[in-house]
Amino acid sequence: MNSKTKDLTFMAMYLALFYVLDVIANQLAIFKMPQGGSLGLGVIALLLASYHLGWKKGLAVSLLSVLLQFMTGQMYFVSFAQFILEYFLAFGIYGLSSLLPNISYFYSGIVVTNLLRLALHTVAGVLYWETEWWASFTYNAWYMIPTMIVCLIVVPLICSRIKTVKN
Repeated sequence: MNSKTKDLTFMAMYLALFYVLDVIANQLAIFKMPQGGSLGLGVIALLLASYHLGWKKGLAVSLLSVLLQFMTGQMYFVSFAQFILEYFLAFGIYGLSSLLPNISYFYSGIVVTNLLRLALHTVAGVLYWETEWWASFTYNAWYMIPTMIVCLIVVPLICSRIKTVKN
């Protein structure tokens, strides 16, 4: 199979995995917040895409996941600027995770991208939902910190298997 076809197939697979994991997380309602936000199992697929396919294709998958969320009605936004902040940037950042160094099984890209997403949601909470900084941070940290912990456990385990298969 040619390399471009293989990469497109992997990209489609990661998008499908994102959607399935996102639906599962929403159905389980673990760390689901009343005004939006929940345990982000779907971002596991975005991180895997970045680490497996590289940052360019990982970024494409991450941005396409926003389109997928829009098409399936899994998002709510009040303005275009808030959409850019809380969806386009917040999910797009996961595609860049492979640019940061890994130290054994500690993938710094997972920590940085999740903390950046937490920061973006916190800023959006202050600007668009008119909450105080501390309240916005606490609200978003309630589901973003568990998301980061789950990703720190699952992504390195799967990445070690993907590298074995790819070679």
